[in-house]
Amino acid sequence: MGLILDSSVVITAERRGDNVAAMLRQIVGSTGDQRAVLSAVGLTELVHGIYRAQTVEARNRRESFIRELLNDVEVYPFTKDTALLAGKLDGEQQSRGVTIPFVDLLIGATALEVGYSLLTVNPRHFQMIPGLSVVHF
Repeated sequence: MGLILDSSVVITAERRGDNVAAMLRQIVGSTGDQRAVLSAVGLTELVHGIYRAQTVEARNRRESFIRELLNDVEVYPFTKDTALLAGKLDGEQQSRGVTIPFVDLLIGATALEVGYSLLTVNPRHFQMIPGLSVVHF
């Protein structure tokens, strides 16, 4: 089993001033020894945050954290099969009147596709994805 890390987990650690090793130790301490990975979509969110930083200092800190993260954590791609699953889930949920924010849908579909749970600070949207195991961090 493994965990897809939502960007909220990474952002929280970076804002707290943790380094990647400390963040990963905390994850293992609270969830057990599972493989922790990022989705390509989650990485996109993190890189977006670099370029939205209000100061050069914040931008450099975020960029450094993500560079360190990429040395320690694998990034799972968004594949054709993940796209098919995400489209199915979105269509089914919207036909029931449930709208899942698109980025969360894509990250959740990635977790489902690889059979991993999703670790997040904000579980609300992910809990709308049927079959997704969501772990609140």
